[in-house]
Amino acid sequence: MTITSPLKAIRQNCIECCGGSKHEVSLCPATGCSLHPFRFGKNPYSKRTLSDEQREAARVRLQNYHEANKTT
Repeated sequence: MTITSPLKAIRQNCIECCGGSKHEVSLCPATGCSLHPFRFGKNPYSKRTLSDEQREAARVRLQNYHEANKTT
């Protein structure tokens, strides 16, 4: 028996419900389903709180990414 998080279990259920297609999960028309907001395996209602240091580190990573992928 494999132990998974509730969000991962919801994701697997949605994939199974959509015939095994991950792409079909994103197109799911069952908006009345109570699992619909959680179908991507993430909680859409939780807010991520970053400290100033974490925010700065993310800014630097994003800036480095853009500089590395710049096309001239």
